[in-house]
Amino acid sequence: MRSLLVLIARIVVSFGLLYLSLRGIDFDTIRSRLSEIKAGWILLAVLVTIVQVFFGALRWREITERCDAPLSVTTAFRFNMIGTFFNQTLPSAIGGDAMRLWLVGRTGAGWRAATYSVLVDRAVGLIALAVIVVGSLPWSFDLIGDAKGRTALVLIDLAAISAGVGFLIVGLLSWHWLRSWWPTRHIHACAVIANRVLFSKTSGPRVAVLSLLIHVLAVVIAWCVVRAIGADASFHQLFLLIPPIMLITMLPISIAGWGVREATMTVAFGYAGLAPADGTVISLLFGATSFIVGAIGGIVWILSTEKAEKMPAVIPDID
Repeated sequence: MRSLLVLIARIVVSFGLLYLSLRGIDFDTIRSRLSEIKAGWILLAVLVTIVQVFFGALRWREITERCDAPLSVTTAFRFNMIGTFFNQTLPSAIGGDAMRLWLVGRTGAGWRAATYSVLVDRAVGLIALAVIVVGSLPWSFDLIGDAKGRTALVLIDLAAISAGVGFLIVGLLSWHWLRSWWPTRHIHACAVIANRVLFSKTSGPRVAVLSLLIHVLAVVIAWCVVRAIGADASFHQLFLLIPPIMLITMLPISIAGWGVREATMTVAFGYAGLAPADGTVISLLFGATSFIVGAIGGIVWILSTEKAEKMPAVIPDID
C-alpha cells in the first residue's frame, strides 16, 4: 500500500510539474520546433546516451570491486542497460537502482555488497556533478544575470557539495556509534568505500575521469537535441546550464525526472536569456532520448537469463 501511495505521489508530481512548465508556453513555437526535427541528430543523441550508460558501467565496475561484488565490463553494462529500462519505461516503485541491486545480489555477492555498490555509485555521481557545478560558477554567473537565478544556483550547489563532503567526512570518522548504530552504520560503510574509491591511486583517477565524461556526455546529448530542432543555444551555454539541471533532476520526487527536468530547464533557459519554449522542447526530447535507450534496455532484459528468475516483491534486508 505504501509503495502504491509513493508511486501515485510521484505521478502526480510529474504531471503537476509538466503542467506548470507548459503553462504559458507558446505551443505554436513548440509545434514549429517539433515539425523541423532532424532525425539524424536524435539518433546521435541516442547513441551518445548508450555510450554514457557504458561509461557509467565502467565506473560502477570500479566500485563493485571495492564492495567485494566484482562484475565484468559486459555484465556491468548489461545490468546498467536493464536498469535504464526500469528507470525510464516503467512507473515502478522498484526503480533502476533497485533492479541493479537485485541483479548484483543474484551473482552471489550478497545483498549488502550489492546495495553498497549501487549507493556508492550514486553518491560518487552526485559529488562529481556538484564539483562540476562549483567549478563553473564564475562563468554561470556571467550567463545568468537574474539575481534569483544566481541565488538558486548557489543554494542548490551548496546543498549538494555540503552533502557530498559531509558524506566523505563520515567515512573518515572512527566513532564507534557510527559503525554500530543501525541508522548510521550502513551510511558509514558506504562512505568508507567511497573514500577508498575516490582517493585510491589506481581507482581514483579512473573514477574521476569517467564521472567527468558521464556528465559531459549529458551536455553533448542536450546539444544534439538543440541541433535537431535548430534552437539558439551554444555548447558553452548548455555546459553551464545542464549540470545544475541534472543536479535538481536527481531529486527522487517524480517518475524518471519527468516534470522536474522540464520545469527546471524552462526556468533555467529563461534566466539565461534563452527562449523558455526551447528549454521545454529540449527537455522533452532529452527525456524521449532516455526513454528510447530504456526501451533498448527492455530488450536486453527480455533476452536476459535473469528474467526467468522470480523477482522479489521487495529488496531483501541487507542486515
